[in-house]
Amino acid sequence: MSDNDYAIIRADGRQYKVSEGISIHVDRLDAELGDTKTFEDVLLLSQGDTLLVGNGSQGVEGARVVAEVQEHGRDKKIVVFKYKAKTRYRKKQGHRQGYTKVKVSKILAPGQDG
Repeated sequence: MSDNDYAIIRADGRQYKVSEGISIHVDRLDAELGDTKTFEDVLLLSQGDTLLVGNGSQGVEGARVVAEVQEHGRDKKIVVFKYKAKTRYRKKQGHRQGYTKVKVSKILAPGQDG
């Protein structure tokens, strides 16, 4: 793969632009450290001069991205504060989103094994 090869994948309703060797944070996955995770919902695949685009809600048929689970963690805390004027209503709540850090090892085009 060359330097400008990339894919756009969908994981848990979010889209990520990935290329081989980069690490991304996705919503927490049910996987152990060191496991491999295959993302089969590839929306776009660019390899050299070839550009494959899925149609609508379907991804590119047969394309997949293989990644290795590196760590699990939680993001910074965000504060959710609800307030209504003149009614003595206020509610403060915190939230920390869990994430999984994965490192992309392979981007496979349709028909490629790996």
